[in-house]
Amino acid sequence: MESNPSFSPLSLREGSALAEKKRKILIISGPTAVGKTALSLKLSHLLGGEVVSADSMQVYRGMDIGTAKVSSADQRLIRHHLIDSRDINEPFNVVDFYHEAHQAFEEIFSRGHIPIVVGGTGFYIHSLIYGPPEGPASIPEVRLQLEEKLKKLGSEALYEELRDFDPVYAETITSCDVHKIIRGLEIIKLTNQKISSFKKGSEPSSKFDFLCWFLYKPKEILYPIVNERCDQMLQEGLLKEVQELSKLGLSENSSASQAIGYRQALHYLASQQTPQDQEWMIEEFKKATRRYVKRQFTWFRKEPLFRWLNLHHYKEETALEMIMQDYEQHF
Repeated sequence: MESNPSFSPLSLREGSALAEKKRKILIISGPTAVGKTALSLKLSHLLGGEVVSADSMQVYRGMDIGTAKVSSADQRLIRHHLIDSRDINEPFNVVDFYHEAHQAFEEIFSRGHIPIVVGGTGFYIHSLIYGPPEGPASIPEVRLQLEEKLKKLGSEALYEELRDFDPVYAETITSCDVHKIIRGLEIIKLTNQKISSFKKGSEPSSKFDFLCWFLYKPKEILYPIVNERCDQMLQEGLLKEVQELSKLGLSENSSASQAIGYRQALHYLASQQTPQDQEWMIEEFKKATRRYVKRQFTWFRKEPLFRWLNLHHYKEETALEMIMQDYEQHF
């Protein structure tokens, strides 16, 4: 799937009277390993932008290698937001993301810069555009009970429990989406209502004009890159990173401990660590990442605001030019 955006200044100006009242925010998304970070850094240099991370795990200090976090050197060159804002034992959810991202937008605009949202967490980006999902505030005691139940029974059992009560919502997630399972069961416990019964935003925010791009490469091109990235992360010290985070409470964080790469590493570190265990870990790491890439494609096909840009077809310089031209024509 790929759209062919028109860059006619005239057609965009015709309906620009209302759009000019909105402040512009760029969103650069795409599957894992497609090259979002590199392109966003260049885009920030060219447009005078600051990056707002839309990665649900990059908020955690120490989760660096497994999240492909932008380097400290690049963060010194381009200001980044929502990176390293939480310790591993602190909670973070989509509502936190929504409010903290909006706060970051105001700070960025106050400096005369452009917010550039970068990340592949579709649920977070959807909530940023349309508003966070409705539901009761989290209650720590209830959340703790569910997390203890998760440790005892596992995510598959809790997913089945969620599916029995709300099969419609369960179809939108998987048994690996631990945070969403916990939150779903929490809402059910607090309200005795199905999650699917709560209203979801259907209209973009009237406050901002979101210019959205989904960068991609065909899966047959991207999957080998994904496999290489997994190998590289392990070579760079992912296992050591997980060991250090475990001392700080990684296993107690029901979301972070289930993140791709971290989940497989924790399993391996708890095993006999035989060559067979290592082989299993590497293969499961790669399979989980490829499955996540597939889910990212599926999610963003349902997002109508996104233009799809094939980075295998267009050179990076051309892609940058197309995005910048689109941004400038929206003024």
